[in-house]
This record gives sequence, structure tokens and C-alpha cells, in this order.
Amino acid sequence: MGENLAIATTLIDLFQAHQGRTQGDLNEQLQSLEGDDTDYRVKRGLAHILRSSFSTFEAVSPLEPEMLRERVFAIASQTVPSPEATQQHLAHLARHLGQELEQEITPEQVRQGLYADLKENHILTAFEAPTPEALLHRYNLSQVQGIFYKASQVVLNVHRNDPGEYKLMFRYLKLFRLMAYIEGDADHGFTVTIDGPTSLFKASTRYGLDMAKLIPAILHVTRWSLTATLQTRDNYSDQIRDLRFTLAANCGLVSHYPPGKPYDSMVEASFANRWPQSTPWQLEREVDLIPIPGSVMIPDFRLVHPDGRTFLLEIVGYWRPEYLRKKFAQVHLAARDDLILAISERLSLDKAGVNLSQVSARVVWFKNKLTPKTVLDCLER
Repeated sequence: MGENLAIATTLIDLFQAHQGRTQGDLNEQLQSLEGDDTDYRVKRGLAHILRSSFSTFEAVSPLEPEMLRERVFAIASQTVPSPEATQQHLAHLARHLGQELEQEITPEQVRQGLYADLKENHILTAFEAPTPEALLHRYNLSQVQGIFYKASQVVLNVHRNDPGEYKLMFRYLKLFRLMAYIEGDADHGFTVTIDGPTSLFKASTRYGLDMAKLIPAILHVTRWSLTATLQTRDNYSDQIRDLRFTLAANCGLVSHYPPGKPYDSMVEASFANRWPQSTPWQLEREVDLIPIPGSVMIPDFRLVHPDGRTFLLEIVGYWRPEYLRKKFAQVHLAARDDLILAISERLSLDKAGVNLSQVSARVVWFKNKLTPKTVLDCLER
């Protein structure tokens, strides 16, 4: 553990020291740090997490690199190539850009900007340094997450937990659009059977990533255990074999997800942030679980009026047909007359086989953003 902490500390310091420098320079230093050591996989894995989760790389150029190249090459085509001519062209363009942008542009900035769109030339503009302990927790978690890319099914048992933990886990399940069959209730616990990426007709990398993303959310639950069925190809027989992988609450993994309530989409977050204070209707985020056969439904919001009226609001944004069919099947099974569905006009419900005439909920439509006025008008019908 102490050796890995030292490696994590060294890597964090290296990233901090390379702020303002190119990704190519950083990669050279990382390769040098790996050397011939046998622990290069650990160093490479930790560096990948720092690069992908804590770093911001950007193309830094006085103009879009493609436009900058076009202007430089247009000037250069008028003279015979030479080192002296190159410096003159860069200085000439730097002066013109400085006048256009009303700021000082140097020939060196122009030179660097010519190919700033190449990945190795991107600049590390920001780095949010984690603690070495937090970085190692992320590394250990990522090793486990990778296992679920080959899952055909995951059976998760959660029991004797705080109701808020159930709600948070189901919100993440909903956020990642995973296909699941849910049995049980908050008093006795739940069994959640989730289809894995290899169970799909065509294996989906995106779905596999979403499956892996659920693991940090499960870690917020106090009591749980899971069994995953994994499909792997035997190197000798070339046959597909089923393996079992188990994990439980005492695994020692640490979640980096916030313990608060995640928004399912930018549409939902925008709607909540724009809710007016002047209306008597109160917008509540904490909504109870609605048990339905084979699942639970967690509406996005509850709307409460001082006179005692309440409505539940579910926002249905853009997603794949199988998700839409499942969503509207849930709504039909719930049979709630106090439910409002806000549906994106981008959805092709007909192609998904959804018939709104079979839905008892009130329906409102939105384009890019759901406005509070649209929902408030529906409430007063």
C-alpha cells in the first residue's frame, strides 16, 4: 500500500507540474517514469485516471488551427520556401492577427497554434488534484468495473437499508438507462436483475460502460450483495463460457459519486433551477418509490399545492425504443391519475410502439427545454 501511495503521489505531482504544457510533453514524462519497472500497469492505470477524470486538455490557438493553417499556407505559397521566409510569414501573420483580435500575438503563438488541434499538442489547462488515497480508491474501483463489460446478467440483492439509500440507487439505475427487473419493497428489500451488455442482440460498448457506472452507486447502499454472470471466450477451445463473479458490501471499495440526488438529465436540472418562487406550487425532489409489478417507479418531481393537491412529474427525454416501451409500460401499470408526463417532441413514440391513448397520465410536450410555465398551465386545467 505504501509503495502505491508513493507512486500516486509522484504522478499527481507530475500532472501539477505540467499545467500549461502539452499532452505530448506529459506523455513523454509518463513513459520515462514507467521505465522498465514491472509495476508499469499500475502507473499507466493511475495516469489514465488522472488524465481522464481530473485533467482538462484544450487546443490553445489564436485562431481555429484549420483556419490558421489556411492563412499561413496562403502566404507561404507566394514565395520560395526557406527558414528565413518562414519566420517572415509567421511575423507577418502575427501582426495581422494582433490587429484583428486587438491583442498582442507573437510569431511563436502562431507556430504553436498551427497544429494545436492535434491531441499531443493539447495544453493541460486545468488539473484538479485528488489526494493519493482517493486516486488509489478510483483505481481499485476501475479494476472491478471493467469486469462488468462482459456481464450477461447481474443479480443485486439489497435489504434492511435506509429508504433514502434505495431511492439514490434506483435514481442512478434510472440515470444510466439500464434494463432491470425489480422485485420487493422498501420494508423487505429488493432483488434487482439487470441485463448485462453481452445479453443484448448486439453487444453495446456504451451499455457496458453504463453498467460499470452503476457500481459506484451501489456502494452508497449499506447492505447489499451481487452476483454477475460473465461471458468469456476460452483461449483453447474458442468456446464461450459462463463465469460467476460476486461482490458484497464488505468489499472495501469506495465510491466517488456524490451521496446527493443526481439529476437524470440536463433537461431535468434546468427545469428545477428555473422553477419560479412566485407560484404557490412547491417543487419537491424527494419522491417516494411507486411499486409496480417487476419494477419501481421514481418520478422526477412532486408538485404540492397549499390546498392539498399533489401531482407527480416524470420527464421523458430522448432515448432508445426499448427504454421507451418499458417506461410507458411502467406508467400504464402504475395507473396513477396524479401523474404528469413531460415528453420530448424529438421522440418517435410510434416507432417505439407506444400508444398514449392507453396512458391515464396527463401529457405535456416540450422541445429543447421543459419550461415551468408548460407544467403550471397543465396543473390548472
